[in-house]
Amino acid sequence: MNAYLLDTNHVSPLVTLHHPLRQCVLTALEAGDSFAINVLILAETLYGISIVPRSKQNRVVWTQLQSQFSCYLFDVNDVVSAVELQVSLRKKGRQLATIDALIAVTALRYDLILLTSDGDFEVVPDLRLECWL
Repeated sequence: MNAYLLDTNHVSPLVTLHHPLRQCVLTALEAGDSFAINVLILAETLYGISIVPRSKQNRVVWTQLQSQFSCYLFDVNDVVSAVELQVSLRKKGRQLATIDALIAVTALRYDLILLTSDGDFEVVPDLRLECWL
């Protein structure tokens, strides 16, 4: 069984009932895999699904799904780790946005595989990545 952190680009499609990713995640849940988000991913997802014409439908579907996902909060140590990651990468000539650093730190702290299509995460040492899109 695997444990995953869903990036926003892997959460948003889940509110579309016939999206192939939705079925993949639901099947993985049934098989015993676990999925999580953090509060930043939740905020980005809620905003994204709320500004489209089918926002009411999206919010209803999200409400039905949300209990399937753990939601992690940040503490001071996470913020410090994210900044240290950003500084370390910058010294190597790489950039990582603050939000992405906090997402990466969440995955690393809880030993989660990050499901994302965002290539910016490829520079993060020891971060396990998969893309299901």
